[in-house]
Amino acid sequence: MRSFALLLAIATMAGAPLDRKDIEYGRAGGKALLLDLHVPDGTGPFPAAILVHGGGFDEGSKSTNVRPLFDVLANAGFAWFSIDYRLAPEAHFSQTIEDVYNAIRWVRANAAKYHVDLGKIALIGESAGGFLVNYAGTHETPDTKVAAVVDFYGPVDYGQLAELRRDHPERFNMTAINRHAANGGGIRFFGVERLDDGGLAKLRTVSPIAAVHKGMAPFLCIHGTKDDQVAYEQSPAMCDAMHKAGASCELIKIDGGGHGMSGWRAPELQHWKPEMIA
Repeated sequence: MRSFALLLAIATMAGAPLDRKDIEYGRAGGKALLLDLHVPDGTGPFPAAILVHGGGFDEGSKSTNVRPLFDVLANAGFAWFSIDYRLAPEAHFSQTIEDVYNAIRWVRANAAKYHVDLGKIALIGESAGGFLVNYAGTHETPDTKVAAVVDFYGPVDYGQLAELRRDHPERFNMTAINRHAANGGGIRFFGVERLDDGGLAKLRTVSPIAAVHKGMAPFLCIHGTKDDQVAYEQSPAMCDAMHKAGASCELIKIDGGGHGMSGWRAPELQHWKPEMIA
């Protein structure tokens, strides 16, 4: 009887979805870089999403900002991997984007272990994380290439966005933007202190829209029209640039939506969930 009960318990555990927290995917400066993961019940292989949170490059975490995506992806049969990465003021862009690349490499290297379909890995980021996935998707290498990129209200032209914030502060939540900048986020994350010719040139060199090219992964941009931190125009501009280059880009517009998917609570704003999965 005990043997039967033990076998039943093992079988039950084997048939349950796998959820793990604080798995190390890399190390930097002697500290572990961690991710949380979910793998559906079954043998797969499953489509997968690597989630990159926002927070102005100096805030946010793998368990908070992207939380609205967890159930949407899990209910659609996706495995997901939500990552933490190095933040400002200790870290700068070159370090943080390397964390994102290492997370992609880790998921690819562990695809068999977690029943991930190597041909169906999507990179999903929101806000500052949207910028990071936009950059990764336009600067792919053979070991960091993904099947698709989903950008939730992430900047694609940081120089233009910074100028808009400077020239039209009434359009933006400058309290939040200035808080991030004071902590090493915003333009300072890219080593820029002033929006002079040199600073704008540096921001242009890291802008994903400047690196659009044929053959890159298809993009899906999801953006609220009333965004007060990242101007809505950034997303259609990215799609226009990709279309001109012969790349695939689609846009889901959240009419009246502000900055942050957690604020899109009204039923008429929920259409992004099935549309993103599709």
